[in-house]
Amino acid sequence: MLDVTGPARRTPILPPGAAGLVRALPPADRFVLRMKAFSGDAGGFDLTGPLNSARGTSARFAARLGPDEWLLVCPEGEGPAAEAAISAALAGQVFSLVGVGHRNAAIAIEGPHAADVLNAGIALDLSEAAFPDGSATRTLLGKAEVVLVRLSGGFRLECWRSFAPYAHAFLTEVAQEFA
Repeated sequence: MLDVTGPARRTPILPPGAAGLVRALPPADRFVLRMKAFSGDAGGFDLTGPLNSARGTSARFAARLGPDEWLLVCPEGEGPAAEAAISAALAGQVFSLVGVGHRNAAIAIEGPHAADVLNAGIALDLSEAAFPDGSATRTLLGKAEVVLVRLSGGFRLECWRSFAPYAHAFLTEVAQEFA
């Protein structure tokens, strides 16, 4: 009989992270927050940014993807405390907070050719002038819907786990041209 009473265990979907232009990032806790017109801090997440922006660090950030939608990412294991803190901060507000850490995988794309590698499959101007640090957007990489965030000079690509092997292989193959 299958025991489903214990904590969920995430099995790696991508090869372990390694130094280089494209690498898998470790698991993280993630939430989708939906609410109307809020600007402030909620549970340690800065929700003050305009549309298509990200506030925080590469390990813990809030990306505003729509007028009423944020993707919140924090290190694995911090999710329960973050969820409680966000819920407490937003008490009295109408909101939806859904844990999606199990759904996504993340890939880092870094280095001087990171934008060139991404532009092989993303039709956006990813130059520093057009997509500076603190930018975030939902877009397509080839055939996969992704969220692209630029923080601390590097890019973080968030995608559904089912698309992660495709996205990782796509980016790794393109990155070989710049190695």
